[in-house]
Amino acid sequence: MRFSVRRLLRLAVAIAFALAAFSVGWAALYRVAPVPATPLMLIRAAGGSGLEKDWVPLSTISPHLARAVIAAEDSQFCGHGGFDWAAIGEALEDNEEGGRLKGGSTISQQTAKNAFLWPDRTWVRKGVEAYFTLLIETLWPKRRILEVYLNIVEWADGVYGAEAASRHHFNKPASSLTRREAALLAVVLPSPRRWSPSTPSAYVARRASVIERRMAVVEREGLAGCVR
Repeated sequence: MRFSVRRLLRLAVAIAFALAAFSVGWAALYRVAPVPATPLMLIRAAGGSGLEKDWVPLSTISPHLARAVIAAEDSQFCGHGGFDWAAIGEALEDNEEGGRLKGGSTISQQTAKNAFLWPDRTWVRKGVEAYFTLLIETLWPKRRILEVYLNIVEWADGVYGAEAASRHHFNKPASSLTRREAALLAVVLPSPRRWSPSTPSAYVARRASVIERRMAVVEREGLAGCVR
């Protein structure tokens, strides 16, 4: 029995090391290579949503969109190490009764989730997400994190990334997005299959105006300086 337990422990340690090595290599690869597809893309495509995407470097995406996304999703993006602990604490308080963690995710966490993991809200998935968040914050510069995020995030049913979203919603490349169009795109990120930036509801239009004001603050205070 003792021998069997030792063998099991050795096997568990070997598996843990193998998984760690694989995950580090995977994250290191995505530091320089475009993400070919994400689990969400494959799940949506298998369900009939299609797959419309076009990877472009951050340098060819309108800086308005970078500022809009930071203003809408994570104003502390350039200053934190992957986690906004104040926002996480508020989310935990808000979700204490339900027992599930919702909200409080930074751009880094969302990038880790979208690039490497399956869509889910369980604590197990959140734990793995935290691990990958630490990995990319360690291995990637902030500029790369935002570049990957803007290229893989969903912006309509079957539409992923800034370039595909810009052409789908506004019939133009992402490099030509105006300040208002960028704000509209940022607003719909929480629910891109329900809200549309090209045919905005009154709520989306109002929120876009709020984001535009926040963008001015981001620009004035240099909150997007890490991605220039």
